[in-house]
Amino acid sequence: MPLAMPVGVFIALLFGVLVWVLPAIKVTAALIGVAAVVTIIRRPLRGLLLFGVLATFLPYATVQIGLRTTVSEALVMLIWASLVVHRLFALYTPPLHLLRTERWLIALMMFSALPFVAGQLTVNADGNGPVNWVRWLFNLSPLFLVPRLLNDDKSREQMTIALLLGTLFLLLLSIPVYLKSGSSTAIISIIGGLGYSNLDTLNEGLSGLSTRMGTPWTHPNIAGGALAMLLPLAFCIGVTRQGPVRTLGLAVAGLAAAGLLFTGSRGALLSLILVMCWMARRRVPYVGRLLMAGVFLGALLLMFYPPLQERLIGLFSSNDASTAIRFQEYSHFPDAMKMFPLGIGFKVDPPVPGTGLWGISNLWLNYVYKLGIPGMLLFTAVTVSWWKEARLDSHVVPLNRDTALWFGTRAGVMAALLSGVFDHYFSFTTVLIALFWLLLGLNLHEARRLQNTQHRTATEPGERP
Repeated sequence: MPLAMPVGVFIALLFGVLVWVLPAIKVTAALIGVAAVVTIIRRPLRGLLLFGVLATFLPYATVQIGLRTTVSEALVMLIWASLVVHRLFALYTPPLHLLRTERWLIALMMFSALPFVAGQLTVNADGNGPVNWVRWLFNLSPLFLVPRLLNDDKSREQMTIALLLGTLFLLLLSIPVYLKSGSSTAIISIIGGLGYSNLDTLNEGLSGLSTRMGTPWTHPNIAGGALAMLLPLAFCIGVTRQGPVRTLGLAVAGLAAAGLLFTGSRGALLSLILVMCWMARRRVPYVGRLLMAGVFLGALLLMFYPPLQERLIGLFSSNDASTAIRFQEYSHFPDAMKMFPLGIGFKVDPPVPGTGLWGISNLWLNYVYKLGIPGMLLFTAVTVSWWKEARLDSHVVPLNRDTALWFGTRAGVMAALLSGVFDHYFSFTTVLIALFWLLLGLNLHEARRLQNTQHRTATEPGERP
């Protein structure tokens, strides 16, 4: 870059002055931070890989950048800033062609401005609507980073490894702490030292879920949804790769299955079972055996693990508190639609304080709550478009090294959408939805690559004898 020399001289002089006026530890930390920012600006792919690790390991570790936000979201913002810098200095030219699914998502992002304004005017509650709206838009943007930064096999493989490494770190932290303490709140003191804030509120929220496993995702249902989304990817990578990557994939798949049971997220568990049935129908190797093994291990856990007994029995109990609350939410939801026909926007999350309304534990109805019926229809259009656009022609697709990423990401996105019948976390939950849109983008462009390969194979003339 033509500005490299003057920028380097300026930074050297600046830190030379800071050494005289600040403690050495603070100056060293600042120097490391500046070096990391400069590295990401020069190589935005490295920033996206770091996002893959941190968003799955410590998703809600926070940083102060004028306002307090998560490190994961700050990385996404920095990646887009680096792409702008590359564009200004003609170092990078983004692809111009947008797929149909990407155009639908842009339509959803543009429409969200209307509920945002309506919510600012009609919702009488404390909250920073503009900041929340911008953060939500950035959390959708990983879909558009895939064709810009993950446009070859090597970078997509690196991204996959980054996601699995972060998930492995999360499981290696969470499972031993839970097995040792048997409490969801035991992990709070640990993640507090890793950049998490509002620990008192977190402790109060988890105190009623003490028998379920706590993780850096802060809520067992959010953790269950994240594990259900990433487990199919880990399994497909584990059975199709060799060497350390194979070990990584199988380790994450096995630990994620245990972690999913420990979180007690019934919706995530049921959605994963349905996805595995879909994979078995597509004749994916080993899935049928895994379902049988899961039934056997689940029976053992039901006999010897009382918290899981309580959670699963609650599925069929009329006295289960969470099930009763969900029915209450559905019965009160029409009142929210009448009061806020354009949605509540981004000032607060449902329910709106002081209105007597209830929240809603459903992905699509939460879109109605926040963005109105048009917003929900646009989100539905995005997902339907993805399903059609990322579909392969053949009914039976073999699971091999070439198709593993397509299979894993497609099954993961399906699991996330199915879990939306029971929970709302894949609609507006920061960082989690960034991972969701990243996986959807990976699946979309992997499908495009495989479709092009199939087309070339079909159109090539036969070899002469």
